[in-house]
Amino acid sequence: MSNHPAPALLPVNQAALDAPSSGIVEVFNYGRNKPGLLPLWVGEGDRPTPAFIQEAAVRSLQDGETFYTYQRGIPALREAIAGYLGTVYGQTLSPERFFVTCGGMHALQIAMRIVSGAGDEVIVPTPAWPNFTGAITVNGARPREVELVLKDGRFTLDPEALSAAITERTRAICLNTPANPSGWTATRGELEQVLALARRHGLWIIADEIYGRFFYSGARAPSFRDIMDEDDRILFVQTFSKNWAMTGWRIGWLEAPPALGQIIENLIQYSTSGVAVPLQRGGIAALTHGEPLILEQRALAEQNRALLLDAFRGINGLTVPDPSGAFYLFLRVEGMTDSLNEAMALIDSAGVGLAPGSAFGAGGEGFFRLCYLRNSKDIAEAARRLRKALLARR
Repeated sequence: MSNHPAPALLPVNQAALDAPSSGIVEVFNYGRNKPGLLPLWVGEGDRPTPAFIQEAAVRSLQDGETFYTYQRGIPALREAIAGYLGTVYGQTLSPERFFVTCGGMHALQIAMRIVSGAGDEVIVPTPAWPNFTGAITVNGARPREVELVLKDGRFTLDPEALSAAITERTRAICLNTPANPSGWTATRGELEQVLALARRHGLWIIADEIYGRFFYSGARAPSFRDIMDEDDRILFVQTFSKNWAMTGWRIGWLEAPPALGQIIENLIQYSTSGVAVPLQRGGIAALTHGEPLILEQRALAEQNRALLLDAFRGINGLTVPDPSGAFYLFLRVEGMTDSLNEAMALIDSAGVGLAPGSAFGAGGEGFFRLCYLRNSKDIAEAARRLRKALLARR
């Protein structure tokens, strides 16, 4: 679909014209409401938000908390975020580091506005969630993609390629680990290499670690928090969506040095003017009472991951990199050159909705992304249908 409006509507800002379309949304729209479809195309599970979170929001509404509020987020939520992360990472964190946003995407947009602008460049290891390059582009900057290397069934980051991508226009490195769509998870050593590059060149790091609790070799994934100094230039984007089954709530947070507080408050004011208090009350409930839910979600993801890896093992022409984190499989199909149309064909032939690899940037074509945070019965049925369809391609 073209971004260019009819001539009568021009001129339009070039950054708006350059905003890329999402191949994921195209497939979603094509298969939406198809009877019997198993929708594994977007990054969410099939579990509604638990009652204890809903009830906190309802109580807030009933208590009349329906007025304008703190741009940075209500103090109780900022304190809860600091407490939650302090427990997970074994650190003492100030609530002044946290700013409540309308989802992780809003946090990412603000982070990009802080570190880059027209003519600047931001490095993104790919394949990557398309919203990273989208957020860079609509800000007038340019993404520079550095492909992850697929070797021996696993993705890895090439530090030499990352270093070679840095130019005089580079302002930041945007790193998602554990990664969507590949499940790649940076080792501590890889994080140290990225941080050393950023320090050497005076770059910011935008760290998306939202899948950090969906990690299959420990309680959490390695984090920049394990190696950073207080004065390092790192912005963390986060969301309530994944851990606590709150994708539709559109609430997240940005973590930044407190010295940026007034800048971030201003950017929130001029974009959303803050997050509704009832949503923030739900966030507090999630953080303070939601640990069993996180562990349950992670266990489900690990079970489904094993089920799928077993189901797809041995299919000629199919490469299934073993994801060490997140809740996606990134399936490479030999000879596939148009994953968007192939994904639409799978909707019709197999009744399974997958995201096309072409949506995820350099190195993504030839792949499908499958989200497996869903009840295991559906995942098993999806595996059966996909196995049949993929074997038929041989």
